[in-house]
Amino acid sequence: MIIAETIQEVRDQVRAWKREGLSVGLVPTMGYLHEGHASLVEESVRQCDRTVSSVFVNPTQFGPNEDLETYPRDFEHDCALLETKGCDLVFHPSVEEMYPDGFATYVEIQSEMPKQLCGKTRPIHFRGVCTVVSKLFHIVEPDKAFFGQKDAQQLAIIRRMVTDLSMGITIVGCPIIRESDGLAKSSRNTYLNEAERKAALVLSQAVFLGQRLVAEGERDADRVVAAMSAHIAKEPLARIDYVSAVDGMTMLPVHEIENDVLIAMAVYIGKTRLIDNFSVKL
Repeated sequence: MIIAETIQEVRDQVRAWKREGLSVGLVPTMGYLHEGHASLVEESVRQCDRTVSSVFVNPTQFGPNEDLETYPRDFEHDCALLETKGCDLVFHPSVEEMYPDGFATYVEIQSEMPKQLCGKTRPIHFRGVCTVVSKLFHIVEPDKAFFGQKDAQQLAIIRRMVTDLSMGITIVGCPIIRESDGLAKSSRNTYLNEAERKAALVLSQAVFLGQRLVAEGERDADRVVAAMSAHIAKEPLARIDYVSAVDGMTMLPVHEIENDVLIAMAVYIGKTRLIDNFSVKL
């Protein structure tokens, strides 16, 4: 497995692969990898001849009071996991490599989409996501890129960006990977102490409750959201940021559950903000 720290190294290697007629998959990550990331790499290895994964904690998607400095990092562990999963190249740039002195160009979706859900309390987040992902797409020039459904709003926004900017990259969404007790895997789970880890189960419990209500025929999105919110509110360590039902493509609020509705949440467990969701496919 190749470890590249510069843009030019990545470009040289990918272009060599392309000259051989090989397809290339990209798995962008911020590191501290877990089984959720591993599933994305495995899917890329299945679908593409070569797989590139980036490990880069992107500063432009963090607000001033967020956890950029404390975000967990373990590059040695990340490389070990990536290599066992068949990754061919790891791109691990410095901040200066990605954002050199004088950097002033950003990619931003000018619609209501990034203002919903997480965008309400993280107003610069998706501008930073679109900017770094756009840069990675230009650096790697992948045929396909793989993202987890846990970050459903991010996935929808990246699909919008790729369509709007005619990037010619296939975006592949991969299922949420959960712990045995249901908690969605997240690098931020490491912040939780024992009591908080137990309390965090209210997120997946609320997801399963919502799924059950929909399966039983409930089509009033407000009732589903209210039931899920009430369940979360019973946990003393939980503080709801949002529980919302939105159109899966536009992220705009909906009140009736039809095909391609996303029901998503962000909940603070202590000081740790966790997300979870499920999609309705009728």
